[in-house]
Amino acid sequence: MQTYGNPDVTYGWWAGNAGVTYRSGKFIAAHAAHTGLIAFAAGAATLWELARFDPSLPMGHQSSIFLAHLASIGIGFDEAGAWTGAGVASIAIVHLIGSMVYGGGGLLHSVKFEGDMQDSPIKQARKFKLEWDNPDNLTFILGHHLILFGIANIWFVEWARIHGIYDPSLDAVRQVEYNLNLASIWNHQFDFISIDSLEDVMGGHAFLAFAQIAGGAHHIATKMGSGLLGQYTEFKGKNVLSAESVLSFSLAGIGWMAIVAAFWCATNTTVYPESFYGEVLTFKFGVAPYWVDTVEGGTSFWGHTTRAALVNVHYYFGFFFIQGHLWHAIRSMGFDFKRVSRAISNFGDSTVSLNG
Repeated sequence: MQTYGNPDVTYGWWAGNAGVTYRSGKFIAAHAAHTGLIAFAAGAATLWELARFDPSLPMGHQSSIFLAHLASIGIGFDEAGAWTGAGVASIAIVHLIGSMVYGGGGLLHSVKFEGDMQDSPIKQARKFKLEWDNPDNLTFILGHHLILFGIANIWFVEWARIHGIYDPSLDAVRQVEYNLNLASIWNHQFDFISIDSLEDVMGGHAFLAFAQIAGGAHHIATKMGSGLLGQYTEFKGKNVLSAESVLSFSLAGIGWMAIVAAFWCATNTTVYPESFYGEVLTFKFGVAPYWVDTVEGGTSFWGHTTRAALVNVHYYFGFFFIQGHLWHAIRSMGFDFKRVSRAISNFGDSTVSLNG
């Protein structure tokens, strides 16, 4: 965190990132606890939506964000292909149980295990220490993250291939083989919002799995300070790496993905079927961009469809994440925002003096 030249700076309880800045054990505790909160929210919200679900109304016109996501990947259908909510409660309960496991892990790392992984008696654990100005340390941790993302992509591709996902063109769940056509994948980076082939969607995820696992292995096995990549130059980020800069990178990534998801969900009916999310939206621009329903809304979300709620919430969260990225990126480069408040104060004093 930015200290503005004061090595003894302290932060209030609300500055949660400051408490884990150099303590990888506490950092893991925060991650585990956060994952537990997300799992609990997902499980609880799914049960809440299921209890309120009215089969006589379109799913997209009800409060059904979690049900819609499950239905789009083929969960909740009976053997005849009709959506009945079968298995949805079980998925929700697994998430609730998982939230307790993650919460317990967060507590263990917070109060029982070492606050700093450098102090761990386990040799492998000590490799996950936090040295923000050490590219070899950070690239090692990044590599593990990339491999886990790749595994998640493989799971999704295999789920679609073996179990099947919902195909809106057939109004049924079907098995989808991935189309690993590199030319098609390259072209879809420019028109992915209008993609209408589930095979191409799965092919993109299969390619991502390969790229992420290969990239993860590369980051784990190589060193930034020597070898094929050469010396760690300023062009690659020397003297920029810090806890604050890594936080800014993370905020930029999640913010950009939220904004992309908003534009995609607003109009794409292959990945976001109308049956579950409601009709496509119209883009408007007032004080800020927003999307509105093209039909009468539903019984919740203040009369809006599931799609409208999902898109607008994603966009505005993404917008504020990007602002957080800019704030932390500028701080990581050494800019002291207190200079702004001091300048304003001095300007006010000067004005009083001139008028006096």
